[in-house]
Amino acid sequence: MARRAMRWWVSGAALLVLWGCDPFNTEFEDVEPAERYTASVQVAPNADPGQLRVMTYNVKFGGGRIDFFFDCYEDEAHMTRAEVLGNMEALAAYIRYVDPDVLLLQEIEVESKRSAYVNQVQYLLEHTDLNHGAYASAWKADFVASGGIGRINMGNAILSKYPFEEATRLALPLISEQAGYVQYFYLHRNILRTRIAVPGTDGVWVLNTHTAAFAHDGTKKRQIDIIAAEAERLDATGDRLVLGGDFNALPPGSAQVKDFPDSVCQDEQFKADDYSAETDWMTGLYEAFSPAIPLADYQADNAPFFSHTTDKNGFWNRKLDYLFTNGTFVPGSGITHQGLEGRYPTMPLSDHAPVSVRLELR
Repeated sequence: MARRAMRWWVSGAALLVLWGCDPFNTEFEDVEPAERYTASVQVAPNADPGQLRVMTYNVKFGGGRIDFFFDCYEDEAHMTRAEVLGNMEALAAYIRYVDPDVLLLQEIEVESKRSAYVNQVQYLLEHTDLNHGAYASAWKADFVASGGIGRINMGNAILSKYPFEEATRLALPLISEQAGYVQYFYLHRNILRTRIAVPGTDGVWVLNTHTAAFAHDGTKKRQIDIIAAEAERLDATGDRLVLGGDFNALPPGSAQVKDFPDSVCQDEQFKADDYSAETDWMTGLYEAFSPAIPLADYQADNAPFFSHTTDKNGFWNRKLDYLFTNGTFVPGSGITHQGLEGRYPTMPLSDHAPVSVRLELR
């Protein structure tokens, strides 16, 4: 993977010199409006909700458990349209089963070549009871040469039964150890900040994020600190807030898991993080906000709350996905959907399990 990736980075660098500052349309402003979507047929939500069910889900670009070259497997880079639609229908079925009022999505794609140009945000709006969508791209390029990936547009989304009063993309720092030409083609992480007009409230802030997976230079911690600062800024206004996403970090008190087998990638640039140096990076969020899964519950018996694995033949083996609030979650309502419900297994759908919780509004 590393040799292939280096070839397209070097080729991209040469093209940048020849064609100008942003020939592949990969760059973003520090603050810019998020993209908005609506379902073509909308389902009337509860006009006086006392609670909101909120769910976060890294959906792995509708790729299910297909082995891709960028996961260091074989040479597969693209899905057929039938594969994408099959995976998206399975995801939509699970979302309908949980029936969230607000859904935070990571690694969702909009008209990317590798996912057969399906607009996955719009697809989920059309196949669930969610009415409104906001999207913030994290990896966008008109053309990526590596593996024939071609056009790519992957990022974070928030889907809601209720309309948005605001939807904004806030940039997070790039990985500082990367050369400029690598940063140009690499992921541009962000916070998707929305304010949702929920009846009976003054509006609910919902923040969705997905931090760096392969940074070895402290970039992930800087991103988490910025995310926490933005959440604390909104908390200081007195408004109700929900923050969630894939933080690529373990809860406080997790075991030191050095050399944990999480990836077949051997190159250090792309080898999955062993998390051995960062088990306290989430401490500030746990101290400032209420988590969907109480820390004491996780530390007492963490296996029921694991939400990630790269081993599709194994079982969930670590927690990376979170929901926090400055309000009140219904006690005991936090669920890590590991697929044990029987009817709807989640292991085949993504390398992450969704997490849901009910938020009190009164």
